[in-house]
Amino acid sequence: MIKNIVFDFGGVIADISHEQAVKAFIRLGVKDADRILDKYHQTGIFQELEEGSLTEEAYRNELGKLCGRTLSWEEVQQAWLGFITGVDIRKLQYLEMLRSEGYKLYVLSNTNPYVMGWACSERFSSEGKPLTSYFDKLYLSYQVGCTKPEQRIFEYMLSDAGLEPKETLFVDDGQSNINIASQLGMHTFQPENGCDWRKELSLLLAKLK
Repeated sequence: MIKNIVFDFGGVIADISHEQAVKAFIRLGVKDADRILDKYHQTGIFQELEEGSLTEEAYRNELGKLCGRTLSWEEVQQAWLGFITGVDIRKLQYLEMLRSEGYKLYVLSNTNPYVMGWACSERFSSEGKPLTSYFDKLYLSYQVGCTKPEQRIFEYMLSDAGLEPKETLFVDDGQSNINIASQLGMHTFQPENGCDWRKELSLLLAKLK
């Protein structure tokens, strides 16, 4: 029986576009943004930011060197938000319904302070609620100190939240992340980025009862 549901953020809760993000960073001044940015796993200073080994200030300074100018926090955040194409309020209302039915909900995401600065504010949803309003706890790569698909970020979440893998459903659009969750004994569901996964998830939860 499923008691806990763990969601990825980008590609599941928020719809994302790699192409849109690349354009946003090119506008900022990062000429090789297409090489540096990845839909699932970043590289270089982008990866260091998401794994928490580079502070947001240090990252902004290094990014400024790539762009050849000093960057404001707001400029950098706007570039990162280039990844986000929308948040379907129906999905958020569905999450509230799941919690009302007794499920514990969590986020496990490769992300950074710039994206979460927006997501954890009232700007996140059209109802004026932050991401934290819809979940019991967020497990964010830059706070935990490692990124998916590293096994230890999954193990940290399971241990910290006291989750039994066999009672936990992991929802992520990345195949490598799904593989690790499955290896650890969790049930998995892999929706496509941008799709409305509510019906499929409901059917799966009914099947796993």
